[in-house]
Amino acid sequence: MSTAAMHAEHHHHEEHHHHESFISKYVFSMDHKMISKQFLITGMIMGMVGMIMSLLFRLQLAWPDEQFSILETLLGKWAVDGKLDPNFYMGLVTIHGTIMVFYVLTAGLSGTFSNLLIPLQVGARDMASPFMNMLSYWFFFISSIVLLISVGVETGPASAGWTVYPPLSALEKAMPGSGLGMTLWLVAIALFIVSSLLGGINYISTVLNMRTKGMSMNRMPLTIWAFFFTAILGLLSFPVLLGAALFLIFDRSFGTSFYLSDIYLEGVGALENIGGSPVLYQHLFWFLGHPEVYIILMPALGITSEVISCNARKPIFGYTAMIISLMGISFLSFIVWGHHMFITGMNPFLGSVFMILTLIIAVPSAVKAFNYLTTLWRGNLRFTPAMLFSIGLVSFFISGGLTGIYLGNAALDIQLHDSYFVVAHFHLVMGSAAIFGMFAGIYHWFPKMYGRMMNQTLGYLHFWITFITAYLVFFPMHFMGLAGVPRRYYQFTLVKEFDVWMDVNKLITVSAIAAGVAQLFFLWNFFYSIFRGKKAGTNPWQATTLEWSTPEERIHGNWPGEIPTVYRGPHEYSRPDREEDFFPQYIPDESDLAQTETQKTKTAPNESEVEETESASVFFAAIKRVFGLS
Repeated sequence: MSTAAMHAEHHHHEEHHHHESFISKYVFSMDHKMISKQFLITGMIMGMVGMIMSLLFRLQLAWPDEQFSILETLLGKWAVDGKLDPNFYMGLVTIHGTIMVFYVLTAGLSGTFSNLLIPLQVGARDMASPFMNMLSYWFFFISSIVLLISVGVETGPASAGWTVYPPLSALEKAMPGSGLGMTLWLVAIALFIVSSLLGGINYISTVLNMRTKGMSMNRMPLTIWAFFFTAILGLLSFPVLLGAALFLIFDRSFGTSFYLSDIYLEGVGALENIGGSPVLYQHLFWFLGHPEVYIILMPALGITSEVISCNARKPIFGYTAMIISLMGISFLSFIVWGHHMFITGMNPFLGSVFMILTLIIAVPSAVKAFNYLTTLWRGNLRFTPAMLFSIGLVSFFISGGLTGIYLGNAALDIQLHDSYFVVAHFHLVMGSAAIFGMFAGIYHWFPKMYGRMMNQTLGYLHFWITFITAYLVFFPMHFMGLAGVPRRYYQFTLVKEFDVWMDVNKLITVSAIAAGVAQLFFLWNFFYSIFRGKKAGTNPWQATTLEWSTPEERIHGNWPGEIPTVYRGPHEYSRPDREEDFFPQYIPDESDLAQTETQKTKTAPNESEVEETESASVFFAAIKRVFGLS
């Protein structure tokens, strides 16, 4: 046990019995479990806002010549006579992408489950710094408010796409959405990055320093490995985006020329800016942007590992290989950003390097996909809603990942870039897969969060409608992209060649509306179950990890007495020497007790050295397997 963990153990009685006011317990809480709920509820609200925005611009794409009076009621001057304004259409696309990528799939997913599970699954009273944890949430909350305010400003929200490429984002007079809305977008993202960095430092510190006795690195659940690598990615990549945003603010407000050069603006004339390059911004943005894909995806993959293993009643296939694949994905994600920039005039040799590295990253991704399928193979499957959403994630991960092979090829990407093929690819492999991982986590750990069970029938209904409609929305977009249909166009009926896709656009929009309705079933199920759901036991899924050893009353400090000792790995299911089909890692057997007694009679080595030795052994054993060494 680390020094920090022993210190927390020494003071746990004081933590349990001090009185908390409503404000300190529910608003400015420093309990990681409450903070995880705050991240979840805020992320759900932002997700609903993002979904409504997508439905509004889907109405425009499906029926561009129709007038919807409800739009004028909702949007005022941005939908005069019920017809969506083109500038506001771009604003909706921009804010929708920003919300879903950063506020739902990054903070909503990682912020929720890293906060909930890291202390519980490694055996800690709380995060390494509860105060920093509280600050992380409130920076995220304030950032969310600033972004929502930007939608309502007089000149309209930011309208340069969620990537906010200059010069549209760097010149306040370029278009209506380049004004105050763009400035507020940059402020919101800066606050969001501060939140992410505070959280990431906390997650890494907790995993490294707060593990309970026996919880060596090679006994950690794959969820913790995924959160750990995700935090490292965020800590290394988000500062680059912060620098890019600061340069953009300087160009907008202080006359610098980081991204501007040789610009002629209608009504203004030639600008004095010279020497900058918008391609510099793309390098900075995508250095964060591609790790961001895995910052989003890896927590969902970690959740899926736990849910599939638990509900297949089998140990996860290839535990060590799964860890190595996470390492490989984390490393490679930093050196493939150039595949987003094949059409920027990149040197063909450099493009070929990025192309090869991009195709190589498919290898660790394939390892994870095959290991999920092998874990499912001949398992004693329990099709809970969480299990269905996890299987759905695997489906999206494979189908969306295969299209990434096309986009990773420079010759093909030049043709498909900025088409609907790209929209289909990342909405499947990143958007849908990560959302399904988030739903899987909610259904699986809802009993631990709220002490009650969600309704399974509504869960099944939620899954099947969402799964089917997600494919109906995004799969046809591949064919639109292959036909050359560009993304972000306001109205396709103005181009004869694209008019043939109007029926497909209508199918996509109707499916999107159906998917939106399915989320209402989820919302009802979620909030009703908090208050009226069937009470859950201590371990309703008969799982093996440490969080299910905590009492049902969810106390601050997690365990009322000593934190349990860990005796084995996290996925001990269906062992032939056990009557029950699960063996929690915190319950000793006779050999564990005998080993403990033996250790008591000997001089105990430094526990941190033992854990470091065990951690090193699993790493070197993995390297030997990879290279076939004896």
